[in-house]
Amino acid sequence: MFLGLTVPQMRAVARLHADLPLPRVRELLRSRWHESRLLALLILVRGFERGEERQRSRIARLYLANLAWVNNWDLVDSSAHLILGPHLARGERGLLDKLARSPDLWRRRIAMIATFHYIRQDEFRDALRIARALLRDEHDLIHKAAGWMLREIGKRDEPTLRSFLERHAARMPRTMLRYAIERLPPGSRSRYMKLGSYRLPKS
Repeated sequence: MFLGLTVPQMRAVARLHADLPLPRVRELLRSRWHESRLLALLILVRGFERGEERQRSRIARLYLANLAWVNNWDLVDSSAHLILGPHLARGERGLLDKLARSPDLWRRRIAMIATFHYIRQDEFRDALRIARALLRDEHDLIHKAAGWMLREIGKRDEPTLRSFLERHAARMPRTMLRYAIERLPPGSRSRYMKLGSYRLPKS
C-alpha cells in the first residue's frame, strides 16, 4: 500500500528523525505502508553510515532479521549495498550465496545488489559469483539487477566483464545481457546479443 509520498520527501523526513530509536525504526519497517518501510531503511542507512562499530552491528542485525519487509525493488536498492554489503565486508560472505538460492525474489535481489559495495571498491569476485548463480533465474527483476551489477563491473574493468560474457553470454537471459553490455561499443553489443540466444523456458 502506498501513501503517494516522494523519495525526496522521505529523505527529508529521515534526516529529521535520524536519531529515532531502533525499536521504533523496526515498527516502521514492519508497516503495511511502503513509504514507512522506505523511511525506516533510509534511517537505518544513515545510522549505519554514521555509526560506530557497535551501532552498525545492531543495525545490520535488525536489517537481516526483517528481510521479509524489504520487499520491493526500491527498498532493496536503497539499502542492500549500504548495509548488508559493508556489514559482510570483513566477514563471511557465504550469506550472499544463501540469499541467492532463496525462493524469495527480494532476497535474491538483495544478494545481487549487496555486491555493489564491493564493486565500488574494485572487488568483483562476489558479484561475478552471485551473477553466475542467478543465470537461470526466471524473474526479470533479477535479470535487471544482475545485468546492472555486471555493467558496473564493466565501467571499472571492461576486460573482466568481457571475460564473463565470453563464458556465459549464451546462457544469460536477454534482459540481463542487454543491461550488462549497455556501455560497450555498438559492435561488441551486437556480437554479444547474437551470441546470447538463450531464452527462459515458458512455464
